[in-house]
Amino acid sequence: MEWIERLNLAITYIEEHLRDDIDYEQLGKIACCSTYHFQRMFTYMAGIPLSEYIRRRKMSLAAVELQSGGKKIIDVAGEYGYQSPTAFNRAFQSVHGVAPSAVKNEGVSVKSFPPITFKITVKGVEEMNYRIEKKDAFRIIGVSQPLDKEIEKNFAVVPQMWQEAALNGTIQRLAGMMDTAPMGLLGVSACNDVEQWKYFIAVSSTKETTEFEEYIIPAATWAIFAGAGTNQTMQELEQRIVTEWLPTSGYEYANAPDVEVYLNADPQNAQYEVWIPVIKK
Repeated sequence: MEWIERLNLAITYIEEHLRDDIDYEQLGKIACCSTYHFQRMFTYMAGIPLSEYIRRRKMSLAAVELQSGGKKIIDVAGEYGYQSPTAFNRAFQSVHGVAPSAVKNEGVSVKSFPPITFKITVKGVEEMNYRIEKKDAFRIIGVSQPLDKEIEKNFAVVPQMWQEAALNGTIQRLAGMMDTAPMGLLGVSACNDVEQWKYFIAVSSTKETTEFEEYIIPAATWAIFAGAGTNQTMQELEQRIVTEWLPTSGYEYANAPDVEVYLNADPQNAQYEVWIPVIKK
């Protein structure tokens, strides 16, 4: 269970640095994956985004310090990385539902969020169909949007991209350029720790273009999972891959993009594949 042990070591790092700036890249290094993949795994495993977990832990400890009555609010705010009392007040209220100034009053309740510990829970209720394939590098063309390094800030960006691409004819024009495998519309999360993070709506193509951006998907080994249904069912499949398949698969995340392949783009009953880059442990 080395994979779970590394996640728990990352939690230990967070606990040791709650009064410092927590380095997301260091968390990825501890877990032996990219910053993007660590945040993604954490969200699926913990059920909340990484930044929200860190905020809850900081505000839990801040509430204890304020209840003790020995420190000023501005000093506690600074200890937990908030340079602005307004930002600290907003974060505190979002977690506890009361202002920091009210904590010292008798009868005021606050919330406590203890540290997370990850462990393996064997489910196996539903089967997952997958195959492992080695593929050479291939070229994609499409449109892209920069992504924030805190992935939860991108939750609204990607759906909006797809909506705009459908309305302005981008998807139709891309489909006409597709001429090589994988034969489907692609959603590509190109999020390594070297380049600017980007999300692409694209196709695999060898055709020349001046309209669309080019990107090379590197040669990699892929765990490819087949699915069908709505966008919600794809998200559920991706969560099951991370929480059920990956921990016991003998593989771990490789440094390559995540790829969604839409074989049939019917929004109510899409046929799709989720490609996860992997390496043997």
